[in-house]
Amino acid sequence: METAGLVLAAGSGSRYGMPKALVPYGGKLLVERAAETLRSAGVARSVVVLGASAPLALPHTTGYAETVINPEWETGMASSLRAGLRTLVGTPAIAVVVLLVDMPEVTPLAVRRVSAHAAADALVMGGYQGRRGHPVLLGRDHWDGVLATATGDKGARDYLRAHAGVVRVVEVGDVAGDLDLDVPELNPDA
Repeated sequence: METAGLVLAAGSGSRYGMPKALVPYGGKLLVERAAETLRSAGVARSVVVLGASAPLALPHTTGYAETVINPEWETGMASSLRAGLRTLVGTPAIAVVVLLVDMPEVTPLAVRRVSAHAAADALVMGGYQGRRGHPVLLGRDHWDGVLATATGDKGARDYLRAHAGVVRVVEVGDVAGDLDLDVPELNPDA
């Protein structure tokens, strides 16, 4: 039973002032950091979805993950989620763990904790002392539903809310952080 990894890194980072995939944090670009987190967590196959910064970010994913270019990145995160899921449809993965490129404090241990619950029918979210967050694991049985409902910048949020009764929340706040780098002021490397 294989779990795949998916990094959503296609946006232009309008609030940040530059594509977040190319933002340095802790000595690495965010796109490298996220792809390396998945690799270190032992996921079977990782996919990074690029868009706005694809030509500049692509060299930084080589050796870490397969790269998919989302030509519709301007429509929001949902199009990147759909592009990544479609790439994984023909694989043996029973689930995919999703990371957002701008959440650099998600650790390999957090990914492993969430991935430990991988199953085709699983919906799992990382928990931070009562707050739901990333990583998010989507079992294969839910991919069609996510593909059908993901819109704009919501990603799988509406699907997860509609299926809240079956979402398992796994505490990861003791081994990871839920910092979301929306603006440079939050980045110690800025």
